[in-house]
Amino acid sequence: MSPRLKLRDIAFFERPVHFARPFRFGAVTINATPQLFVRVEIEVEGRGSAVGASAELLVPKWFDKRPELSPAQTVDGLRRSLEIARGLYLARSLYQTAFDLHASCIGAQIATCANKNIPALAAAYGPAEIDKAILDALLRALVTNFFDGMAGNIAGIDTRLSPDLSERDIRTFLSGRVPLERVAVRHTVGLDDAVEGEGGVADPRENAGARYFKLKLSGDPAADAARLARIGKELDTLGRDSKVTLDANEQYADLAALEALMDRLDHDAALRPIAARLLYVEQPMPRDITRQSPLGPLASHGFIIDEADDSYDAFAAARALGYCGISSKSCKGLYKSVVNATRAAKWSADGVPFFVTGEDLTCQAGLAVQQDLALAAFIGATHAERNGHHYVDGFGDTPAAEAQAFAAAHPDLYADAGHGIRLKIHDGDLLTGSLHATGFASSVHPEWSALRPLEQPKSLQEYLA
Repeated sequence: MSPRLKLRDIAFFERPVHFARPFRFGAVTINATPQLFVRVEIEVEGRGSAVGASAELLVPKWFDKRPELSPAQTVDGLRRSLEIARGLYLARSLYQTAFDLHASCIGAQIATCANKNIPALAAAYGPAEIDKAILDALLRALVTNFFDGMAGNIAGIDTRLSPDLSERDIRTFLSGRVPLERVAVRHTVGLDDAVEGEGGVADPRENAGARYFKLKLSGDPAADAARLARIGKELDTLGRDSKVTLDANEQYADLAALEALMDRLDHDAALRPIAARLLYVEQPMPRDITRQSPLGPLASHGFIIDEADDSYDAFAAARALGYCGISSKSCKGLYKSVVNATRAAKWSADGVPFFVTGEDLTCQAGLAVQQDLALAAFIGATHAERNGHHYVDGFGDTPAAEAQAFAAAHPDLYADAGHGIRLKIHDGDLLTGSLHATGFASSVHPEWSALRPLEQPKSLQEYLA
């Protein structure tokens, strides 16, 4: 039996994060944004109380890309998602498993947010962050680590939100996991990043020895093809095997535009260095268009969904449209990642490969990157986008003592090479050994006194004032 718990408190904090270089993806460029921190206190039946934590950037214009909303308004949508989830979770007064708590609240969360004009992807953010903190507290209460706890289904994951699976499917997947000791870094090349020369794709000071590259697309087939040809020339100079993924962040308007790009990849000799390395294309079209557009013959190129992954049935729906994969991001929900990885393993047993990828919404050094990396290592994502170290200077605005505490506790993940404490990348890989610490992949919590309370979201009237 999975342990049962009661929630005693949920508190939200934030800290500013200033980027070392602009990050442009889709139609937005980020130079700074707050990082969320969640602190929960739980009581575990028969085991006493424990405190858990999680962290994630409050990223503008990704969860909600509606053009009529400003970046600040979309961040406030995430803050509202958190506050709504807090109320729903704290209203559950009985002992229940961690997954019971999630499953009993997620439907009301999506519905309540919809009534407040918050889309499902943003609505899921609040429960996702609270769930991570609850799991951290639960693991600490039982004095076990994330990998062992999840293999034993400490959260009590079942199939009530995924009726296409059986309880045996879940149990078999979890108990059979052998966490990866290394996860390769997939280096992001944003739309404003240099391609050639210093700071470019082949600069080892930027790519950190990566063998995998994630290339952002703008949605313009001609412009994207020209830029990909330049990137392909740089990759040819690396002197090592490399693979690429492409990510359009919903910027391709429809199948016709997507077909134009893929036709170029198939027939343009200048794009051969990219086509030969291509693993998959991520979320090319807007999420609503995606759901209405079977890929047809395009499916042979390999496509995954990301932003369209806003419900527990999204992967099954995408599979019917010709998609072969789905992204894992802890900000979309760790339980959904596990369920989707279970599906991929089950479907692949029939001989057609399906997979879950490791993607990154600029996970920052500390809790955020460690918890997301542990999730990737557990579900078997052999490479994962890791761009927080590229766009933010180490621990950024984190107090020095806190950064030093993380580095001391996780010396395989961080090092100070004379420019401050930064993520340590070993021949293009991140090591996961220290993530086996008691709790959810971290021996350290933030310095709570150095954080400010989560800002109250503004109303539309305040934005218009």
